[in-house]
Amino acid sequence: MLVNIGYGNIVNMDKVISIIRADAAPIKRMVQVAKDENMAVDATCGRKTKCILVMDSGHLVLSALLPETIENRVTENFIAVRSHDDE
Repeated sequence: MLVNIGYGNIVNMDKVISIIRADAAPIKRMVQVAKDENMAVDATCGRKTKCILVMDSGHLVLSALLPETIENRVTENFIAVRSHDDE
């Protein structure tokens, strides 16, 4: 299932392990390590990073949206797909 994570960026949610807030110090260190290892994908379009999507490949996707916003989009898409399948 593809979900918009902001500013025209789309992620395959089947590959996402977790969605976490970006404001904690350990998370900021994890992002810095990923950037140093070229494992970070910045999808913020220059805005403040508010959440991190951890992918099954080990990549981190940085988003300017709140985790709750992405969660709501996933839920809306899931409901839309299920209702379409029921028809």
